[in-house]
Amino acid sequence: MTIPYLFRLGARIQRGLEQLPDDFCERHQRFFLSRQLPQGGFSGRDVDLEGAPLFEDGVQADLYYTSFAVRGLAALGAFDAETAARVAQWLRPAAGRSGSVIDVVSWLYSALVVQTACGIDLLADAAPDWPDQLARVFESFRTHDGGYAKTSAGTAGSTYHSFLVALCYELIGCTLPDADRLVQFVLERQRDDGGFVEVGQMRRSGTNPTAAAIALLTMFEALDQTTRERTISFLNEVRGDDGGFQANTRVPFSDTLSTFTGYLTCLDLGCANILSEAKLQRFLRELDLSEGGFLAAGWDRVADVEYTFYALGTLGLLHDQKSPH
Repeated sequence: MTIPYLFRLGARIQRGLEQLPDDFCERHQRFFLSRQLPQGGFSGRDVDLEGAPLFEDGVQADLYYTSFAVRGLAALGAFDAETAARVAQWLRPAAGRSGSVIDVVSWLYSALVVQTACGIDLLADAAPDWPDQLARVFESFRTHDGGYAKTSAGTAGSTYHSFLVALCYELIGCTLPDADRLVQFVLERQRDDGGFVEVGQMRRSGTNPTAAAIALLTMFEALDQTTRERTISFLNEVRGDDGGFQANTRVPFSDTLSTFTGYLTCLDLGCANILSEAKLQRFLRELDLSEGGFLAAGWDRVADVEYTFYALGTLGLLHDQKSPH
């Protein structure tokens, strides 16, 4: 059985982070754990850039942020059985709460990592055909253009959400139907600058939809040399002077999300030398907080688990690609 993409990526990041000092890893482990709430899930940001509370009713656990905390702790080798059991306690009633692709992949990934860490199978009582049932839900998200939308109410395919659906199909061990239509959908999202867009009507490419597109084409063995070369040309254009990647050519600064997805794409395309390793490390150091956690970009003031994962993920990939396997 093929190991799912998310687990292969997680293994690459973990191998790299194992090469970093213990005190560095422990500091960020403490940051992740500080965001775990009593009920077991993890929270996102609770204050804005000015320090004002974002929620009137207090901080709430969130599936999206929980999945990033789980990914981060697992990459640090710190997702132990006790932490996993607490996450399982929160995940169990959270199953099926939302019909969005993001929540489904967040729940599925977290549940599988929990099972690995502590043996709790959150799908043990599910119907035997639950993968087929879930696949039918995903197909209700499929749009006329061959891609997938965020929910069944969507009318146009999204590059990012199509990527998430493909990840979900891997996680449940099912084959994505009519993959050729999805490949064609992705190829039609490439623009003249060599990058890819999120939805069809967009003209300006972005780093993150480009990363999702290349990952999809690679998954379905549909990445040809011309597409590869055009994409590398685009990645050169969104390389920031500060050492990371920008979200697109109009954004004047790099951020950790775009840097993670852009650098991962460079590695997979064999063009990691687009970025200066020294400048990339300096960019990330400037966002690394002494109390743990990373900022999203230079304008940010508050760390959260999502952007901390992106920064750690970039560092893990950087150190992994430098070491022999």
